[in-house]
Amino acid sequence: MAQNERLIDLCLFAGKLMVTYGAETYRAEEIMNRMAIAGGMRNVHSFVTTTGVFLTGAHEDGDNLMQMIRIVDRFQDLNKVTEVNQLSRDFAFGHLDVGEAHQELLKISAARMNYPLWLIYIASGVGGGTFSYLVGSSMFDMIPAAVGGLISALSLVLFQHYLHAKFFSEYLAAFFGGVTALTLVHSGYGTNVDQVIIGTLIPLVPGIPLTNSARDLMNGDLISGLARGAEAALTSLSIAAGVATAVSLFLP
Repeated sequence: MAQNERLIDLCLFAGKLMVTYGAETYRAEEIMNRMAIAGGMRNVHSFVTTTGVFLTGAHEDGDNLMQMIRIVDRFQDLNKVTEVNQLSRDFAFGHLDVGEAHQELLKISAARMNYPLWLIYIASGVGGGTFSYLVGSSMFDMIPAAVGGLISALSLVLFQHYLHAKFFSEYLAAFFGGVTALTLVHSGYGTNVDQVIIGTLIPLVPGIPLTNSARDLMNGDLISGLARGAEAALTSLSIAAGVATAVSLFLP
């Protein structure tokens, strides 16, 4: 019985990591089923949402097990998704036992993000500036858009670390990024406010949740698809509210 519980705990941990770091619902369920069957379970069924992972199955000795695990935080790190996916294959092929696989999952969970924060900040600035140029074709407006994108990314990481409130952190990040960009424009470092604001907000756009929402809905996972879509919509509203607050400070 203890061995069976260790196996189901391993499968739930793998599913949790997949959802936490941005995997689609069907991929998390596939990995959990693959690992459970490889461990000797039969009649395996998994159910994944954005806030919880469920797994049930029967072992060869007849024990019926069902457990769930709660998901609180969600990030975007597709490198960890790839690592968990590869680990599930190694486990299914017999290259790892339950204990070894669990230790590898702990290492993946504890590992830092694939890219250092300073590189993410630089990429946010470059992305904001270049996207601003794509929508407006004005190289002069790239400067405030790049600085605004950098400040938005910095603010988001800072506020999420201390406040632990996702949507409020996104609101504050959009506000401070917008204030920075608008201040630079009014100081003579830009001409097109709309172009600068668009570039500033690009690092905050919820691209992965929107993509996964569409994938889940097309795959028939309606609960997860709607939940991810609602999360993306709330993020968009938070960003829009932050920018609107920043713009209101500069109105005559």
